[in-house]
Amino acid sequence: MSFQIRPAQIQDLEQILNIYNAEILNGTATWNDKEKSLEDFHHGLHNLAAQHFPLFIAEDLESKRIAGYADYSSFRQITGFKHSVEHSVFIHPEFVRQGLGKALMLKLIDHAKQHHIHVMVAAIDHGNKVSIVLHEKLGFKQTGYMPQVGQKFGQWRDLVLMQLILD
Repeated sequence: MSFQIRPAQIQDLEQILNIYNAEILNGTATWNDKEKSLEDFHHGLHNLAAQHFPLFIAEDLESKRIAGYADYSSFRQITGFKHSVEHSVFIHPEFVRQGLGKALMLKLIDHAKQHHIHVMVAAIDHGNKVSIVLHEKLGFKQTGYMPQVGQKFGQWRDLVLMQLILD
């Protein structure tokens, strides 16, 4: 398979929504427990664009299916954090283990550097060892571990905080 990484467009949002909602229902990469609507994603895309934050997709060139997506946004809404962002990457289960997470991360890192972002933060479920290892390979360092700060599927979840200083 061959993939293209490009900025998301309005017509991509339905497939992106399906990837995210599947993770809400079946996974622990997000601790949300209520599915999002297409309207939520339209609003989110508008907010990202207004702040010059990216939403990239990995598109299978043959099938035109979206295999994954990635974005970043403000780490916190306090002005002192304006040079720090937190990112998210989600891969459709049919497309895992094809290097798309790494490719999307590299695209986000490049975008962040071009936009003078100082720090990228990753907040990762402790059970997501694949994501933790990927982030380590990309130079992220673990800077925090927060036991039992969230719940998913009736279980307490621990959060691993990692960061990459970009400049």
